[in-house]
Amino acid sequence: MNMPFTPDNLSIRIFNQKDPNEWARIDRFVMDHPDGTAFHRPAWLASVSEACGHDWCYILAEKSNGALEALLPLSLIHSALFGRALVSSGFAVGGGILSQSDQAVHRLAEHVWDFAKTHSFPSVELRGGPVPSDQWQKKDGIYAGFVTQLADDEEAQLLAIPRKQRAEVRKGLKNELTVRIGNSKEDRQDHYQVYAQSVRNLGTPVFPKKLFDAVMTAFGEDADILTVSNDGQPVASVLSLYHHETVLPYWGGGCFDARRLRANDVMYYALMNHGRDRGCRNFDFGRSKVGTGAYSFKKNWGFDPQPLSYATRAQDGEEVRDVNPMSPRYRLQVALWQKLPISIANRLGPVIAKGLG
Repeated sequence: MNMPFTPDNLSIRIFNQKDPNEWARIDRFVMDHPDGTAFHRPAWLASVSEACGHDWCYILAEKSNGALEALLPLSLIHSALFGRALVSSGFAVGGGILSQSDQAVHRLAEHVWDFAKTHSFPSVELRGGPVPSDQWQKKDGIYAGFVTQLADDEEAQLLAIPRKQRAEVRKGLKNELTVRIGNSKEDRQDHYQVYAQSVRNLGTPVFPKKLFDAVMTAFGEDADILTVSNDGQPVASVLSLYHHETVLPYWGGGCFDARRLRANDVMYYALMNHGRDRGCRNFDFGRSKVGTGAYSFKKNWGFDPQPLSYATRAQDGEEVRDVNPMSPRYRLQVALWQKLPISIANRLGPVIAKGLG
């Protein structure tokens, strides 16, 4: 960490969720901070809470004049299947401490650890931001992020894609596919239908539809859904978030026909163009685990993987939760889930998935 040093005049407190002025103040801090993400925003934590039933809070560090120096968003995850944990941020690939100084980082890290002990949380997970100290376990080399600048126009965007992947996009563009962008009830329903089938095919339970609806409503113009259809049937769809002139396709997938039709290729190309039209300068392809198919897919698009560091800390005698569906411990469950009828997977999945965090 190479942040400025601030004299020890910071006060630490828990954010009052009932004060709308606090919401606005935190949102401004996140939007103004260069490292702020959509997952630091109150809209994200509140959506997760509303849809999945987990409490949430912020730990704030303030100067003597009341100005915010740092914040830490927290989802308080409780799950009979996956255990309890403080997560920053729940159901997100980002979060962690957002700070103006090294001192505030350490003060918030001390406070969240005291909070965990007081409220009997076995572990804390920081999904981004600085690693507080040697007492925290730094997890490197597991995940990578993929971000690149958008091109100036559609043709330049197509030419920016490496030759082999560009050929796949061109094949998809020759198919009779239609692209629709919106946030209506129909958009949300089509997205959930496609996404639920996609994650079932991967062997993981789908999140509650209420989570997608809550995020769409809370983020307003900073979220939308792009759906690709063939003969009127949705075959690929993605829910994207917009933050700091960056478009982040967050929950996306395709049905079985998507590969044959190159619908996912068309979807991401169309989203790049849509993001640029919205005024975005960057495309954030999200994180992927090193060595996976998703990791290779994003590299094929010409994205350079950037290593991500997460920080975890567990109480003595406890282990950090393992909720990665690619973990060897879940191999049998994944194989069984892939064989479930979609109707059963869609009923059971949200019950299980809302405990993942």
